[in-house]
Amino acid sequence: MIILGIGGILNEAAAAILKDGELVGACEERKLARQFHRGGFPDQAVATCLRLAGATPEQVDAVALARPLASGPETALHLALRSRFPNSRVILVDHHTAHAASAFYPSPFSEATVLTLDRAGDFRCGARWRASGTQIALEQEQYYPDSLGDLYRRVTELLGFDPDADPHKVQWLSAAGSDGLAPLFLEILGAKPGEWPRIDRSFFDAERLGHGGFSAKFFERLALPDESPIPGALKADVAAGLQRAIEDTVLVMAGAGRNLCLAGGLALNSLLVSRLESSPNWENVFVQPAAGNAGTALGAVFHAWHNVYQQTARSGMGNLCLGPGFDAEEIKRVLENCKLRFRYLLTSGELIDTAVRELEDHKIVAWMQGRVEFGPRALGNRSILASPLNPYSTENLNIYIKRREPFRKFAASVPAEICSEYFEAGPNARFLATVGRVRPAYRATFESAILVRDLVRVHTVSQEDNPLYWSLLHAAGKSTGLPVLYNTSFNLFGDPLVSTPRDAVRSFYSSGIDALFVGNFLLQK
Repeated sequence: MIILGIGGILNEAAAAILKDGELVGACEERKLARQFHRGGFPDQAVATCLRLAGATPEQVDAVALARPLASGPETALHLALRSRFPNSRVILVDHHTAHAASAFYPSPFSEATVLTLDRAGDFRCGARWRASGTQIALEQEQYYPDSLGDLYRRVTELLGFDPDADPHKVQWLSAAGSDGLAPLFLEILGAKPGEWPRIDRSFFDAERLGHGGFSAKFFERLALPDESPIPGALKADVAAGLQRAIEDTVLVMAGAGRNLCLAGGLALNSLLVSRLESSPNWENVFVQPAAGNAGTALGAVFHAWHNVYQQTARSGMGNLCLGPGFDAEEIKRVLENCKLRFRYLLTSGELIDTAVRELEDHKIVAWMQGRVEFGPRALGNRSILASPLNPYSTENLNIYIKRREPFRKFAASVPAEICSEYFEAGPNARFLATVGRVRPAYRATFESAILVRDLVRVHTVSQEDNPLYWSLLHAAGKSTGLPVLYNTSFNLFGDPLVSTPRDAVRSFYSSGIDALFVGNFLLQK
């Protein structure tokens, strides 16, 4: 049985494919098309998923679509799907149902509370569910515009960032601020003790197109002239106040119990996840790491498998590296076509030893191996790496390569089985979905990666998930005594994560990266 899932048609379009109950592929259209599309059918992602499943359109049994759909006549979309997949059944999945399915079904739990939170999706902006076995039942829902995600988006714009692309910057900026403004944002959220929020609209002005649409009342409460830019010294405090208020509110919305699953765009907030993990309200927390709109493609296939076809066998997400990969011949063809000089490393041992030497020499290394990660985070297959022992790693990565704000720190990748020697980190560190803490003895070592105090982004790597990257970390440890590497996503200037060898070459020669390992091929400057 082959089920194709499609999600994020209005934003972050993606596809996923389930073959006989196994998730064999998932990828975002933007990574393949290399350009941002506000909406539309993910043609390249669908074609890639079919190829990964070894299937033709005629072999697809069902197409599961996560709402909302593209604007315009839905009849046209239905007819197009019937033409493209002539033998398939079309299954329509509610947006937040898809989010909930994407969180619970790949989780390790047989029973859980599921909380889905985003800006807006088919009128809903949040929902809490009770999940057991293969069934997910709605308990409570939140409607737009009483949206935590919308408030976060407004503050993102208020602070001078792109409201559609940069909410993650607000959470990292918040780490450096004081949460003294949290009461103001709790007042805006209008949450009463033990109740879900009902936003006070007097803090917004529908006539205002800029500054997040905040009203004169809001600026007065900040003791600022109406519609004035937020002073640089105040930005971190505004971000911190918002972050704390959101965390407090989500804790109330989640309630208490044994197992909690999260999805929706707000679940991409790693600081929020960390707060839930440390809360006594929950014993276990699982976050679907591709939690945004793209992840609804996963939810659509899981929902169809369990609720439409009544299948009980559950599929996990594996290591989340579900996109396309490239063999040596495909890579070589690209490099020769670009007329590049390269060196071919004959074995994985030679590959790892060469990479370790580059890192020991304080070089910045681009690492493209295996299949592309699904979701926004690099997990060791499309990564830029640096040694924590390099005193200039932060400056080089942030200023000269990524060209981003200094408050945005890098993840520290560490073998999962020895993580506790260096960091405190929960199970969601497997997919970089939370933050951890540096052990006191190593705070000076990882000073350049620390967000504030002892907080750090931790990425735990198991041999099962990524044997090559795991081996690289251990080889670095054998050589330098420190089996940890700084890891940031292999992309530049707001582009999506690189997908193909050609993407990797283009980014390599457009940046200050010193060496590129693409498969067993090495390129150096």
